Amino acid sequence: MDLPSGRLGQDAEISRARPVPGAGPGAVNPLLSLLNSISSGLSDAELSEMKFLCRDKIGKRKLDEAQSGRELFSRLMEQQLIAQDSLEFLRRLLQHIRRDDLLSQVVHFEEEGPHAPDNQPDGHEKRLLKAAVKVICDNVGREWKKLMRELGMAEVKLDRIVAAHPYNLYEQLVQALREWQLWKGKDAKVADLIKALRNCNLNLVADQVEEKISQLNMEPDEMV
Repeated sequence: MDLPSGRLGQDAEISRARPVPGAGPGAVNPLLSLLNSISSGLSDAELSEMKFLCRDKIGKRKLDEAQSGRELFSRLMEQQLIAQDSLEFLRRLLQHIRRDDLLSQVVHFEEEGPHAPDNQPDGHEKRLLKAAVKVICDNVGREWKKLMRELGMAEVKLDRIVAAHPYNLYEQLVQALREWQLWKGKDAKVADLIKALRNCNLNLVADQVEEKISQLNMEPDEMV
């Protein structure tokens, strides 16, 4: 049964967003905070543009009922087009309406990660992960889906990434590894990447990752 439009429906829909790992009962959901900030920065004309771009994703009646960015984002969350670990569709909408300032907020959110501090890798592991991901993205081509399946990512997520970047293999892998790191949080380990590469018979890339990590381990960590 559809909720009635208005404040009650809006609040009920937004409350269904997935909880953030490590966020206590008094914490504000970082994703909802981001979406609220973006919504506040949209003009009526920009909201209209975004709604038009969502016509093939959301029914006309629900689109007509969405009178704010928050209500539109709630409906996109219902369709799982916006999620804590999947913001590609939101980025594309902001690119289409030429709001690079709002797009930068999304990019920053993704780079910082929505996890609580105790659910992120430590500084040293982050440094190793960044280097390993760069090597993998530079050297794994069409077999990237095989690698991500080995890392445990769902097929629906892989399909969504391909749809968002249909002609760019490099960007597909970049986004897939970013989603993997967001999903795993503090459990994202370079060792798991190397193991997955070897299980996919991508041994040359695994060797390159190990060589890079060995070099970094001999250097002092950068001060953050």
